Amino acid sequence: MSATEHLPELDPDGVTAERVQAHLDGRWADVRARTRDELRHPLLHPRPGLTMEEHRERTLEQAHHLAKTDGPRLLFPEEYGGGGDLGGALTSFEVLAHGDLSLLVKAGVQWGLFGGAIMQLGNDDHRATYLPDIITLDLPGCFAMTETGHGSDVQSLRTTATFDVDAQEWVIDTPDEDARKDYIGNAARDGRMAAVFAQLVTKGASHGVHCFLVPIRDEDHQPLPGVTIEDCGHKGGLNGVDNGRLSFHGVRVPRENLLDRFGHVDEDGTYASPIENATRRFFTMLGTLVTGRASISGSGLSAAKTAMTIAVRYAGVRRQFKAPDTEREVVLFDFRQHQRRLLPLLAHTYALHAAQQHLLHLLHESFDVDVAADELPDRRELEALAAGIKTATTWHASNTIQVCREACGGNGYLSENRLTELKADTDIFTTFEGDNTVLLQLVAKGLLTDYRDDFGSLDTLGTVRFVADQVVETLVERTAARQVWQSITGIVSRDEDTDLHDRAWQLQTLAWREQHVMAGVARRLKAGVDAGRDAFDVFNEVQDHVLLAARAHVDRVVLERFAASVDACEDAEVAALLDRLCDLHALATIETERGWFLEHGRFNAQRSKAITAAVNGLCTQLRPFAELLVDAFAIPDEAVAAPIALGAEHARQRQREAAAQT
Repeated sequence: MSATEHLPELDPDGVTAERVQAHLDGRWADVRARTRDELRHPLLHPRPGLTMEEHRERTLEQAHHLAKTDGPRLLFPEEYGGGGDLGGALTSFEVLAHGDLSLLVKAGVQWGLFGGAIMQLGNDDHRATYLPDIITLDLPGCFAMTETGHGSDVQSLRTTATFDVDAQEWVIDTPDEDARKDYIGNAARDGRMAAVFAQLVTKGASHGVHCFLVPIRDEDHQPLPGVTIEDCGHKGGLNGVDNGRLSFHGVRVPRENLLDRFGHVDEDGTYASPIENATRRFFTMLGTLVTGRASISGSGLSAAKTAMTIAVRYAGVRRQFKAPDTEREVVLFDFRQHQRRLLPLLAHTYALHAAQQHLLHLLHESFDVDVAADELPDRRELEALAAGIKTATTWHASNTIQVCREACGGNGYLSENRLTELKADTDIFTTFEGDNTVLLQLVAKGLLTDYRDDFGSLDTLGTVRFVADQVVETLVERTAARQVWQSITGIVSRDEDTDLHDRAWQLQTLAWREQHVMAGVARRLKAGVDAGRDAFDVFNEVQDHVLLAARAHVDRVVLERFAASVDACEDAEVAALLDRLCDLHALATIETERGWFLEHGRFNAQRSKAITAAVNGLCTQLRPFAELLVDAFAIPDEAVAAPIALGAEHARQRQREAAAQT
């Protein structure tokens, strides 16, 4: 008997793409529907082959069109002309990513980053003065954080903002080339103002990084005195976005241009903050901008969905090689290896969708700009969750798009079929809004310190010393993985006796791995420090182990969220299909890591082979549902755009649906 023969059969006629879509669309289904309608507008259709300047001009035109829709407004409070629906705004942004990703990024810079900085870091006067014009795009802006010499290490930025008491002005300076603002979206061509992150200096003392509003162009679109603007030029992707470099030489702005939610300077130059600890203040400030990270996560996932839609549809019609005793060639998707290429990735896409939706719900419920800075809820665990999911979705997007390109052969390399463009445009997603490797260290830091009160004030060395002071067993007992493992221990029997499709066993297996890796990291850190070695050297030697711990944590969280989503599905037939897809996600994840499980004695060789057989069986069972599962993403044909994904039969089906609606 095969590994899946004991499972109940799935009826291909028992469920529809529309019913699966209803589950996926979830809480903000109406926002998804409106944004899909917007993607059908001719101006928003992808158009390959544009020159850089043509692409920039078209992207700006698209952004002005977008400014007239509901999507960007949802992000902002109603009193400033917005819609007051953060979750809806992030959902709209996610759906928009099925189209031209240059528009997505330009929109993210304008509304999510520039507007978001003013909304989250400013006061009521700042919001009332600037947000209405930002929403309408009458004030195009930039988010000037990254510097040539400092990208991920924001705390060490070297741009300065020095308070001149006599003039009641801030003097913004770029001390050298390494301190210039680099890769800044909207800077090269369209932006008129920048939210500039700089070291605040007053009365001869520095108070850390704060954000200042600095005009960069006049009404005639010329650089203002003291502002130097350079064009980053042609990039590997996203060439509709005008990335540039900004330098400031004695640029003066009024005292009121400090976004002062987390730090205020009086007329006499006295600095005050509701959060006394400078490091905690810095991390709290950055934490309010976490929605940008969640947006990139959702956008990468949407790009993966687009690529999957193209590759799966193509695999269902493309034929190669004749089967024995027949003149008819075999459909690509009937080859086991093609199923193995695409179906586990499709299962992972569904799993990450569930995790992303969970993240959006948490963000929607936790953000309120009216809360005082010193009364903000503890978001450290939420920030780590956003960091972890962002790494998973963006790495998944890079891998998925590449596999889909290869699965489509030479057709996948044609620009008109979008896959090469998607690959180029999403490549940078693993870097901006937080380099993925750095973000995984943030995740691991939270796990190791249990998000304790001084989490934000613990640098890398502080984290090492904290862990060294703990009893390893006590540290591991506190982890969420340990709690999951304990909650299901006793539900499942020994590994070799347990059905591989048992959800409790799948969860327990990933929780055991996370717990085991975390304990190993803690022991190595503690042993190094106890031996009197330098804390930095100790951490540097275990960095690969730290990153593995974070990845193991994210794997477990994603499976939990997918399982919870399946359990919450009220449509029994849809739930049965998703349950099988969740099995494929879980077992494909475990199969990928089976070398680790074998190495650590969790599996024997027979068990490992059984997992591979189970994955093969699930691919066979799910193959008839593949096109249905990508159709459930409900990406408008105008956004998919790839001719190989819009074959004759699919086009006829769309015509039948349109006729039925009429």
